Amino acid sequence: MSRQKQKGTRLETAVVDYMAWALGDHGIHRETLHGSMDVGDIGGVYLQGEPVTIEVKNTTRLDLAQHYREAEVEAGNKDSVMPILVQKRFGTGISTLDGVGRQWAIMTLETLCRLLNHGLPIGDEEDAE
Repeated sequence: MSRQKQKGTRLETAVVDYMAWALGDHGIHRETLHGSMDVGDIGGVYLQGEPVTIEVKNTTRLDLAQHYREAEVEAGNKDSVMPILVQKRFGTGISTLDGVGRQWAIMTLETLCRLLNHGLPIGDEEDAE
């Protein structure tokens, strides 16, 4: 396994452990690879019964646009309206729960509003353009 793959696996495992601890849900797990139909890196996360797609990146170079697009594609593969990117935060370790909890969680404003609206659709459909 390449060094970069090992770094990614370590962060994915740390994110699973953190989320299982924080949410008291040990059904959260690392997803297996599905080739071009990947569904994100972390599975077993739901909001109001709907799947949440979590893509995890441990890269030196921050490429939010590319990585978030990947999360959106994988959310589509999963039929999820909640794509979230977890990006390793430079200089913040992942050997403690506190360190893992301080990694970046990136989402669009729309996704944030859906989360704050308990996973329900947002706004008035007639006003959306």
